[in-house]
Amino acid sequence: MESATRTHLTNGKVHHVNDKTSKPFKIFVGYDPREDIAYEVCRYSILKRASIPVEVIPIKQSELRNNGLYWRERGKLESTEFSFSRFLTPHLGNYDGWAMFVDCDFLYLSDIKELRDLVDDNYAIMCVQHDYAPKETTKMDGAVQTVYPRKNWSSMVLYNCGHPKNKVLTPDVVNSQTGAYLHRFMWLDDHEIGSIPFVWNFLVGHNKVVDDDPSTLPKAIHYTLGGPWFENWKNCEFADLWVNEMEECQKEMKRKTE
Repeated sequence: MESATRTHLTNGKVHHVNDKTSKPFKIFVGYDPREDIAYEVCRYSILKRASIPVEVIPIKQSELRNNGLYWRERGKLESTEFSFSRFLTPHLGNYDGWAMFVDCDFLYLSDIKELRDLVDDNYAIMCVQHDYAPKETTKMDGAVQTVYPRKNWSSMVLYNCGHPKNKVLTPDVVNSQTGAYLHRFMWLDDHEIGSIPFVWNFLVGHNKVVDDDPSTLPKAIHYTLGGPWFENWKNCEFADLWVNEMEECQKEMKRKTE
């Protein structure tokens, strides 16, 4: 019997596991230099729990600009460097198969295989369809909080990259279309947007765990207002989970450099 590939964490992004046939599941993570530690912890939390091959790829605006894929000027309401570059995911995935985009301010508590297994080829995208209207006027480190339809839907999206409708998302379109068009998925009809349980994009300060209802336990925590890596949010709900993961991540990174 052929031996299975062993699991391991690497700085080279690919995490091989007990799966000899499937291609790595591509996960594009929004990257902002202000939140480098958030990205590292998000990446670590995914890799540590994954039982399928995954490839974690940061979406760095500087690299996209150097490669001629991103050239739009940053608007005043863009709270991160990946506010619009996230919509390049189908292009970066070569318009083939399924890939995921996720903000860097996520902490994964469950195996990403559970999420990937939810994909349905009948849909162009799948996401948690929040009904979310934050009361706060600022978030993170003082960034302006905006309210719009389908708020936070685009923060974690499973993209059917090969779906004909997603071929609309060319670099030209991503660099020229409005925030409303992109964040509200206006290139799609409503029936082409699949739904995922909210526990995969559990909004801190909005979603709640219901006593004696395990279906409400978060599988991926989203520190959408700001996480413990920001001074103003170091005592937010679920901060202890993120801090513990960060300490574990830093030990792993230190071990690899020794």
